[in-house]
Amino acid sequence: MKIEVVDKNGSGILQKFADAIGARVRGRFIDIPQHLGEGYMTGFTWGNDLRMMIRNYYLKEEIVLERKNEIPEGQENVIFFLSSIFDSSNQKQETIIAEQPNVFIAMQSVSSVMAMPQNTFFRSITISASREYLKQHFGELNHSIVSSILSSKDTFAYEIGISPAMITTASEMLYQSVPESLENHYNKLKCEELLCHIFALLLQREETPSSGIHIKDIKAIYAIKYHLQSNLDKAPEINSLAKEAGMSEPKLRKLFKQTFGKGVFEYYQYMRIQEAARLLKEKHLSVSEVGYQLGFTNLSHFSRVFEQQIGLKPKKYSAL
Repeated sequence: MKIEVVDKNGSGILQKFADAIGARVRGRFIDIPQHLGEGYMTGFTWGNDLRMMIRNYYLKEEIVLERKNEIPEGQENVIFFLSSIFDSSNQKQETIIAEQPNVFIAMQSVSSVMAMPQNTFFRSITISASREYLKQHFGELNHSIVSSILSSKDTFAYEIGISPAMITTASEMLYQSVPESLENHYNKLKCEELLCHIFALLLQREETPSSGIHIKDIKAIYAIKYHLQSNLDKAPEINSLAKEAGMSEPKLRKLFKQTFGKGVFEYYQYMRIQEAARLLKEKHLSVSEVGYQLGFTNLSHFSRVFEQQIGLKPKKYSAL
């Protein structure tokens, strides 16, 4: 299903999306129709400077949401998209997959097309903040990436991981225990807390010169990311990936590290070990099964790489 909505003046798309799919409105909650899936969306608005949308649902069929922005020049907001932010350890449906956990940061126009695959859980929070609001709260931070987010006239896109602190804050938001009269204020505080955790992680990124990135290059870089995720048992070939992306190897390496904070192989190895940890914990596979499934021919090497990233050997980690 393809849905097109127009976002005027940064007014948001929650209600427009609900109307398009025929969702039932229940107070501030919008319930997903049963023929499309299960769960809900909800949102908060605090003036023109700060908005938040929570998605906690799964879909039976794919939905592609295409947003056309009609926003006055100079008023475009920064989007912080926190995917897979809510704990999914109690997920029962084996056929339902979860989004990859990360925080995607970009100007609002960059996130104009949102693909929502079928049979996928969406446990995400989207924060939209004006640059004036962000400068007021984070303008004193001295970091090149922060400066780019707050002031750059060029298009940018950054991705960072989801920290345990973010998961805790999001959980407190989802299962809040405050009176309804305090709900709006409570969620604003939690929204600002999430932004603090995001900027704390950004400050840990290596400071490297950033250049503007065209939207088509962002799409190409993310196509490479998804290729790596889908082929964790095969080491990436930079030359082939660069040709597929239609860019030189140096440009690919530069834009990939600028976006993700890691080189292509380093990022591939990071995702590989994260998947290994998931298979050990959630699927209860043996160390050898996980190692061979992810393309490690030497289990001692797998154990060393796993310990470097996770802090424990895989056997000890799986026993926790």
